[in-house]
Amino acid sequence: MQLGMLWLDTDKKRSLEEKVERAAEYYKDKYGRLPELCLVHANMLSQEKKIGRIKIQPTNAIVHNHFWLGSA
Repeated sequence: MQLGMLWLDTDKKRSLEEKVERAAEYYKDKYGRLPELCLVHANMLSQEKKIGRIKIQPTNAIVHNHFWLGSA
């Protein structure tokens, strides 16, 4: 990633989609564009998926409840 932001969301009432959308909106406000990629812990997502234009990828390199958003 060329530019990235780490986001924490521990709210158990929100879905993964809601969490990613909230993080992406903050990213957009901060950097002036939407992120292209979001990395999440593999326990949160079993396989890659898209939420809007954002590709969500599971990895063990990210701590649970954290979201690494950025541009490729």
